[in-house]
Amino acid sequence: MSRRVVRRSKFRHVFGQAAKADQSYEDIRVSKVTWDSSFCAVNPKFLAIIVEAGGGGAFIVLPLAKTGRVDKNYPLVTGHTAPVLDIDWCPHNDNVIASASDDTTVMVWQIPDCTPMRNITEPILTLEGHSKRVGILCWHPTARNVLLSAGGDNVILIWNVGTGEVLLSLDDMHPDVIHSVCWNSNGSLLATTCKDKNLRIIDPRKGQVVAERARPHEGARPLRAVFTADGKLLSTGFSRMSERQVALWDPNNFEEPVALQEMDTSNGVLLPFYDPDSSIVYLCGKGDSSIRYFEITDEPPFVHYLNTFSSKEPQRGMGFMPKRGLDVSKCEIARFYKLHERKCEPIIMTVPRKSDLFQDDLYPDTPGPEPALEADEWLSGQDAEPVLISLRDGYVPPKHRELRVTKRNILDVRPPAGPRRSQSASDAPLSQHTLETLLEEIKALREQVQAQEQRITALENMLCELVDGTD
Repeated sequence: MSRRVVRRSKFRHVFGQAAKADQSYEDIRVSKVTWDSSFCAVNPKFLAIIVEAGGGGAFIVLPLAKTGRVDKNYPLVTGHTAPVLDIDWCPHNDNVIASASDDTTVMVWQIPDCTPMRNITEPILTLEGHSKRVGILCWHPTARNVLLSAGGDNVILIWNVGTGEVLLSLDDMHPDVIHSVCWNSNGSLLATTCKDKNLRIIDPRKGQVVAERARPHEGARPLRAVFTADGKLLSTGFSRMSERQVALWDPNNFEEPVALQEMDTSNGVLLPFYDPDSSIVYLCGKGDSSIRYFEITDEPPFVHYLNTFSSKEPQRGMGFMPKRGLDVSKCEIARFYKLHERKCEPIIMTVPRKSDLFQDDLYPDTPGPEPALEADEWLSGQDAEPVLISLRDGYVPPKHRELRVTKRNILDVRPPAGPRRSQSASDAPLSQHTLETLLEEIKALREQVQAQEQRITALENMLCELVDGTD
């Protein structure tokens, strides 16, 4: 009689645990918009959640330490004129977040370290380029200030947030609505899924689809796909019989999946959260009350089921903490922020270890907050892997760093500087003179408004420091 050999893996006993009640965030009116995004974004400093808002779209930003009941008058980030559909923190600046909305715009916001006294209504940048709703945002993993947006117009735009310009427009790749977009580890390729049921790998700088797989999952419901650390693709979707599936693909051979597993029958789209350091993928279905997790290895069957975290309440959305925001002293390898109807609950994934020492095998060097490239370097064809940091001594987020936007004036019609014939205003054509005058007035007014906003922010920060000092 042959004995069954148990697979050796340090992650075989990973277990999930919900945080205690006093560590949750209560009384948050989570958005009820029907859109398959996670509705939540988190980094080592802040938790952001898309919320219900009358007369437009809004999201709330809370310092991680501000647990418990959230005051109903707590300031929101408001500026969109229609519901917010997606939010994403900048990986290279913990105080900068982007939001996408049904109003066709993308807004980039600077969040102060101290709690603002009033709603944040003025973004540092509004990006207008889509003709329909914008439902997907994704920052570049290694290049500074590079942001991707995808809209209902089937267009992907890649922006330089430092200048407000469109770097690249991918407008003829997808014949239908885009469901998901993901960068690979160095930001040289994109993986996209689309309503036409195709999985594509795109080189954005060449504007080419370099690999494509038709119908990786036969079902009619939306697909999702993420890159793994070694360049493979992990997709989630549905079979023809509406069973949920997870599949692993080798882009060099798209004919057959490396692995395919069927899980259960449910309508909820599976959102994959992949951790490249441990090569574990966590699958969270909207409307589910569980998180399934799998380890991806080079040994058959390649996608190994580890366990399921189950709870009573269904999830409305999910936030996934970057590795640098975890507590390494407790062997925490992942932390989720599960959205309920009226609260957000942290869920901690831990590897049980007896020793209190730093566990090198659980925490290899991980991407830090420093970019490896500038936007122009990436656009010119350079690639670089993320700049890694060690978590041995824990991670302390840097103080507030301001995002500086230098817009290039595309409306300026004035002739270039240089010697020219002296000309009075009456000699110039009336239309040109009027346009120049208007542009000058608008520019002056904008500078005045910006100066006033900066003054108000500085006064609010001073007030915060005084209040903190008296406490």
